[in-house]
Amino acid sequence: MTAAEAAPTAESTPTAESTPAAAAPDSVAPAPGATPPRTPLVARAAAELIGTALLVAVVVGSGIQATELTEDVGLQLLANSTATVFGLGILILLLGPVSGAHFNPVVTLAEWWTARRGGLGVTPREVAVYVPAQIVGAIAGAILADAMFAEPLVKWSTHDRSAGHLLLGEIVATAGLILLIFGLARVDRLRYAPVAVASYIGAAYWFTSSTSFANPAVTIGRAFTDTFAGIAPGSVLGFIGMQIIGGVVGLALVALIFMPGRSAE
Repeated sequence: MTAAEAAPTAESTPTAESTPAAAAPDSVAPAPGATPPRTPLVARAAAELIGTALLVAVVVGSGIQATELTEDVGLQLLANSTATVFGLGILILLLGPVSGAHFNPVVTLAEWWTARRGGLGVTPREVAVYVPAQIVGAIAGAILADAMFAEPLVKWSTHDRSAGHLLLGEIVATAGLILLIFGLARVDRLRYAPVAVASYIGAAYWFTSSTSFANPAVTIGRAFTDTFAGIAPGSVLGFIGMQIIGGVVGLALVALIFMPGRSAE
């Protein structure tokens, strides 16, 4: 590739996407957003950094590989999206129990917002650690992918993505991601997050005009590579702004759709 008032974070002990609270320790598939209180913060930060780095390496590396194997843009996008689906799902499954597998500042901020009144979720201190770790990891992942394919380690992308319809695509992609993650938390289905989040991102590659970055850290990382998955530095701020708006819209939709029931008088 990993606000309205209400979208409670799920339980604690969990997994970005690419996600709120956590599933029980023995749950089948912990989901993004869970931040286990007994896991040291340094371990969670490492999980976010490494997870985001590997996610970006998958996105950028599969894009480079695809362009080397075929000149058909449709096949290139298919290869890129397929690799991302499998890579993201595995990363959420593996690192969710450690950090919640956010891999995405919008997810981290959305979880903090929903937990700010004493609910479960990340604290401001944890946000201050998670977000820089995600950004550093994304940049490292892009450099790693370039190194594996003998590309210049750092070369600013020339792929302009500033058109208005692409920015709208980012709002839709990010809103859908937040709605999915926090909606799953509301209905106690976070154990399905690895499959659900990865599947959504794979679909959003194709149904959004922007190919669904939906992640500020990943957007920054992809500016460092002038390859298939890159984004020109001049387009980065616009994408990030739309992703934040999308996060707000997503949480608003969660609050609207998953209203708590009222007891009969």
